[in-house]
Amino acid sequence: AIEGHVLALGALSVKLGRVDLLGRHGYVVTADFPSVSGLKAGSPVEIAGVEVGQVDAVKLVDDQARVVMTIRSGITLQDDSIASIKTKGLIGEKYIRINPGGSEKIIAPNGRITEVEPPVDFEELLSKYIFGKV
Repeated sequence: AIEGHVLALGALSVKLGRVDLLGRHGYVVTADFPSVSGLKAGSPVEIAGVEVGQVDAVKLVDDQARVVMTIRSGITLQDDSIASIKTKGLIGEKYIRINPGGSEKIIAPNGRITEVEPPVDFEELLSKYIFGKV
C-alpha cells in the first residue's frame, strides 16, 4: 500500500512540475546553443549571482546543444531573457547565467529561451592573440 502512495505521489509531481530532492518545485525550460563547452547536468542556473535552478540535461538536437533546465517555482523568466554560458573564475565550472528581459510576456513551463550567448572560446582567443590570426 505504501508503494502505491509513493507511486501516485511521484506521478502527481511529474504532472504538476519538477520536484528536486530538497522538495522545491520547479518548471522546465530549454535553450539551444551552438556550443556548451563543458556545461553538464547538475550545473547551476543563476540570475544576478543567485542560484535559481539547475541544468537537467545537455543533448544534441539539430546540430545544436539543447540545454534542459529546471527553474524554481516563483521565478519568472521574461520571453526576452538572455541565457549565457559562463565560467566561475578562469578555469572553474560552467554555469548558465540568465539576464532578465523587460518584456511583459513570461516563458511558460516547457518553454524556450530564444536569446542565447555561447561561451567564449579562450583557446581560440589565445591563438589569435599569440599567432595574430584574424
